Amino acid sequence: MQVVMATSPAKPDQPNEDFVGAVPNAVVLLDGAGLAGTTSTCRHGVAWYTRRLGGALLAQLAADDGRELTAILGQAIAEVADAHRDTCDIGDPSSPSATVTIFRIDDDRADHLALADSVLVLDHAGNAPEVITDGRVDAVGSRYRAAMDATPNGSAEHDRALREYIESTRVHRNRPGGFWVAADDPGVATEALTGSRPVADIRGAVLLSDGASRIVDQFALADWPEVLALIAAEGPGEVIRRVRAAEAGDPQGRRWPRAKAYDDATLAWCTRFAARQAPAGSGLAPS
Repeated sequence: MQVVMATSPAKPDQPNEDFVGAVPNAVVLLDGAGLAGTTSTCRHGVAWYTRRLGGALLAQLAADDGRELTAILGQAIAEVADAHRDTCDIGDPSSPSATVTIFRIDDDRADHLALADSVLVLDHAGNAPEVITDGRVDAVGSRYRAAMDATPNGSAEHDRALREYIESTRVHRNRPGGFWVAADDPGVATEALTGSRPVADIRGAVLLSDGASRIVDQFALADWPEVLALIAAEGPGEVIRRVRAAEAGDPQGRRWPRAKAYDDATLAWCTRFAARQAPAGSGLAPS
């Protein structure tokens, strides 16, 4: 499998709270949730959490042992929770959390896992792309975002409305009827959306954090077939460039109301699924 990645922090002087990484048979993308505007009960921070969790996931996926992705995620969450439960109140809803998206090639199958609102797009040859995302975060958030969307980004009113939005939504984190993210409880792994497809049915796959997927789902600058074509022609970095241009052209969120004027943006483009069997130097191009 060939994987091409691109990532960009929301602002150059801020840590990138996304994570993306790959082993020969799998790709992991995380989008950290920092609950901006609240007091965190973890001294390490969101970037630390996503990097530790991403590293734990990659270490397990590298074993290539065919275990269920939910079992791998549950173990990784437990490992990271154990790494800071003695210093941090990891059960508090304001502690760091992350979306999790995994794409794995396992012999002739392509497996996926999606927890929270990052996006996986499967490129089916000759058919419309299949878009996989866990919409429960947005379903909860839509109840509380009207005041936030009605005020311009960067204003005191927006900051206040954002804090109220966060306080209202975070009480639904990892609760029945709410939404599920990776945090301290390994049991949430069983709430992830999972599936498997024959590798032969898939031409490519793209994993995106919601800061990158906003090119489609917030800004409507392209549809998913156009995004796949753009990535194939110019690489995943071009998606981020266009997102940044749109953000810069609407810094107050008047055209596209949103919680963050700028957001961390990350993509991973996966192709050449037959490469594990192909001889070295065969020169295969992405189909």
